[in-house]
Amino acid sequence: MFGIVDIAGQQFKVKNEDKIYVNRLQGEVGDVLDAKVLMTSNDGRIAMNGSAKIEIVNHLQGDKVITFHKKRRKGYTKKIGHRAALTQVKVTSLT
Repeated sequence: MFGIVDIAGQQFKVKNEDKIYVNRLQGEVGDVLDAKVLMTSNDGRIAMNGSAKIEIVNHLQGDKVITFHKKRRKGYTKKIGHRAALTQVKVTSLT
């Protein structure tokens, strides 16, 4: 059984006990939140709408992403980077 879950405006394909990384969520480690399930599939039977319980496992930062801009023959270069704030969540129940 798997489901398409909407968490913080993004959609993820998950199963029970899956751990995924999403954009930073409000809450403490160990909190259980509700997520909207858009679709579930169980042995080919499709059902729309539902709910899922997700548990916050960890707050962390993603890998550094570096962006480099250059305009040729102008002497212009710019190097910037950032690290995304992420939350690791575990799907505890999917209905």
